Amino acid sequence: MVNPILTTDVLVVGGGTGGTAAAIQAARRGVRTILVSEFPWLGGMLTSAGVAAPDGNELAAFQTGLWGAFLRELWHRQEGGLDNSWVSMFSYDPRIGAQIFADWVQQLPNLKWIAGQTPLEVLRQGDCITGVRFADFTVHAKITLDGTELGDLLALADVPHLWGWELRSAQGSSADSFSLRRRFANGIATLSRSHFEEPSAPISPNDLTQRYPVQAPTWIVILKDFGTAEVAPEIPIPPNYSPEQFTGAWDDYGAELFMNYGRLPGGLFMINWPIHGNDYGEGVGRLVESQELRQQFLQEALWHTQGFARFIQTQLGRRYGLADNIFPHSLLGGGAYALHPYYRESRRLQGLDTVREQDILPVAGGRVAALPLDGAGHAIAKRCRLGQIASGATRSEITSIAVGNYPNDHHYPGVNFPLKPKSIRWGGRWTGTPFTIPYGSLVPISTDGFLVCEKNISVSHIANGATRLQPLVMNIGQAAGMAAALCVELRCQPRDLPIRRLQEALLENSVAPSAIIPLFNLPANDPNWLYWQRYYLDHPEKYPIHGNVGVKELKIKRLNCKSWEDKLQPASLQASTFTGFFQRRDQQDYILTLTEPIIHAGQTWILITLQPEVDAQLEACKNQQRLTVWGRLNQSGGWLVIEKMEAV
Repeated sequence: MVNPILTTDVLVVGGGTGGTAAAIQAARRGVRTILVSEFPWLGGMLTSAGVAAPDGNELAAFQTGLWGAFLRELWHRQEGGLDNSWVSMFSYDPRIGAQIFADWVQQLPNLKWIAGQTPLEVLRQGDCITGVRFADFTVHAKITLDGTELGDLLALADVPHLWGWELRSAQGSSADSFSLRRRFANGIATLSRSHFEEPSAPISPNDLTQRYPVQAPTWIVILKDFGTAEVAPEIPIPPNYSPEQFTGAWDDYGAELFMNYGRLPGGLFMINWPIHGNDYGEGVGRLVESQELRQQFLQEALWHTQGFARFIQTQLGRRYGLADNIFPHSLLGGGAYALHPYYRESRRLQGLDTVREQDILPVAGGRVAALPLDGAGHAIAKRCRLGQIASGATRSEITSIAVGNYPNDHHYPGVNFPLKPKSIRWGGRWTGTPFTIPYGSLVPISTDGFLVCEKNISVSHIANGATRLQPLVMNIGQAAGMAAALCVELRCQPRDLPIRRLQEALLENSVAPSAIIPLFNLPANDPNWLYWQRYYLDHPEKYPIHGNVGVKELKIKRLNCKSWEDKLQPASLQASTFTGFFQRRDQQDYILTLTEPIIHAGQTWILITLQPEVDAQLEACKNQQRLTVWGRLNQSGGWLVIEKMEAV
């Protein structure tokens, strides 16, 4: 029987965080879109992989684009709010996250979603990809996006890509160091021989790079508190169970703090623990060697997590057990185990631009990373071809299409791999240095009709530790989907798309406007936001290294600002009132000893905020100053999260 042929403008393969966002954005732009996913849930890391306590882009200024829209929807739907864990400012029932994505897709008549299919073959004419064949059908498309968890289309289409570490430099390395090209049954995986002079990259191959070519995945499981009066069902012993490998997992934290790390609403706990926990990386290279070896690795990873869950239950008691019916199906049954692992790294495109460690570190004396310019020359060359500027012109343009905000974090089981710090204190807590993703990292060097939209962007292994986080991947997907739609509209290839056209479309998005420039003190609901986003796009040399628009500059374009009550975020609607005495323990380290309400009198809470106005007020507060604040208590973190404050 001949497979049916479907025709569309944009095809997105993979229903992960980036792929789902790309399909939704392309369809919202108005082009015909088909989304093909392997699993029955959309959202990837945020849902089907179980990372329901996501990291990154937590500050109000960086809650933009589809990530911000997802958070606002969670606040409306998640009973009791999102202040549950201490690893994340937002934790939720993954079933609610999956329903949000399903609802968004259902609202778009020009978006066709097909689940339960994986790509078998990529179709191409010369250097242009024209579609993908699946088991039950074939899709022809003008633009195809790889939104798979492991960059599977890169391998199937033989698009140049990387898998593994880059050395710091060519000096001292042998001629064949990290230049091996190994042909596997499902494509080509490449060990990189690129040299980016990254400060945290190894000088030569070593035991770490050999054992863990990429970061370890984690197969997440959701546990449930059955209460002191109940006994949870016993968690079965998996094959090759070795409880000794989990010994000491929470010794430095205590059992309660360990469980609250990923606490979800309703007495649920997301188990995603890196210290003698359920990260699994033994033979991780099997993920890209063959389908048979991939399945072998996945089975081992799942058993490893089952073993950790069993260990938790035996150590902390039968009060804790597997949650019921969280995920739609599971290889081990019961619905407590995620549908697939949380993949931190995949095959990585070799694109027009590559994000390196230097690109995510703060500039000298500053709190933000440098903005990406078209220094690689491809943007200028593109505009010359289109006749937009004269050959030889050198005017630079910012190529940013998404903002990230997370410290560089790597996972290798049993290994403490120190990375050059890129964390800063803001709003009373640690956060990451803001950085941006250039459009060229989504575009292949020589392949047309194709974009990437997941962890598979053109990024070094080291920098992937910061670019892999869920909020950023979601907004990378949004940018990729918008770019694909614009390419259809303009009848051009992704490499020829005017970047400013894409940036304007993201900034002016009526549903989910997405930031291009990181600015700590201008959330997207500020009436000055759009003006200053465009201002720094036009004047990159004036971008402040501290990441704040000055008060005097704000007055240049001060519009009629709504009252605080009119600008409430969903989180603010759940705020309560607290009064107490302020104390500064250190720079950006604040506490409040409460006097009101009476039920909390005498308690001391750590003060944190995600709001720029409150951050500035906290920095100006004096010791023992009496404050009234509006906010929410987070029991797991011991935080009082402030939305508004004033001196009494």
